[in-house]
Amino acid sequence: FAQTIEHFGALDILVANSGLQKDASIVDMSLEDWNTVINVNLTGQFLCARAALRQFIKQGMRPEVSRAMGKIIHMSSVHQLIPWAGHVNYAASKGGVDLLMRSIAQEVGELKIRVNSVAPGAIRTPINADARKGDAEKEMLKLIPYGRIGEPEDVANAVLWLASDASDYVHGTTLFIDGGMTLYPEFRGNG
Repeated sequence: FAQTIEHFGALDILVANSGLQKDASIVDMSLEDWNTVINVNLTGQFLCARAALRQFIKQGMRPEVSRAMGKIIHMSSVHQLIPWAGHVNYAASKGGVDLLMRSIAQEVGELKIRVNSVAPGAIRTPINADARKGDAEKEMLKLIPYGRIGEPEDVANAVLWLASDASDYVHGTTLFIDGGMTLYPEFRGNG
């Protein structure tokens, strides 16, 4: 934060982007792996949000910059909503991000600080490279009604919109960037 403020003179937007997976079944998951994922994916977002909020409040409103005093965009996941066997630490951390975001939004909305989340589904990144090898990608596509894997630009465009004044009345919500994955496509045709 200090380097950003020194370089730009202020802090206007925080994109709290953290995501780490350490996969194992619940019976085989170590406490260390549980804590590592929770610390990176949830506690890290708390610490960054708290630091950003302190800076936003210190700076005050700057209408020449934005209609909001500041903007926080948390990076969540479709797994804040969709349970994920074999990944309970990840799903729990992202579920926590959802309530962290909404609780912060409720607390600081009256200060004109906007807080939202972006929840990507299957995005073509290194974190899910193994899930796209061979026939695995065809299986994954069955979960995505829109019929394609998302690209990093899909997420970036959503973050850019949430960071802009074009979304000034959007507060305390999660924008799912998932091609419809959270529509539970396996229930098409009455399940």
